Amino acid sequence: SFPGGKRDPADGDAVATALRETREELGLVLGPPNVWGQLRLLPDRQGQLVAPVVANLGPLEDLTLTPNPDEVEEVFTLPLAHLLREENQGYTHFRTAGRYGYTLPVFLNGPHRVWGLTAIVTELTLELLLPGRY
Repeated sequence: SFPGGKRDPADGDAVATALRETREELGLVLGPPNVWGQLRLLPDRQGQLVAPVVANLGPLEDLTLTPNPDEVEEVFTLPLAHLLREENQGYTHFRTAGRYGYTLPVFLNGPHRVWGLTAIVTELTLELLLPGRY
């Protein structure tokens, strides 16, 4: 999943929360100039609203990440070219009470499967960044 968490009283807004959580979870310090914008609010499974924030991290090879072991098990990246290949895209259909319930996107990558809210945010970001290609 992406860095995230609940808003602290000291956070001014969703962007401030996203920047703080990124610093706490990945040791990555970003400022407001890195932020491209905020996607629409999305409900999670508990009914809480999630405010996805999209930011430019710059070249990955220039990043020094120090993941917080209490919050992050593993860090991996996926190139846009990988996400855009149809063989790496799919959908999972969920049933509720024995009937069709809903469908969510999934992105496949060897041992990693991007699914759930992370896949929804990834799909929305691809639609925004690459209209007509995704």
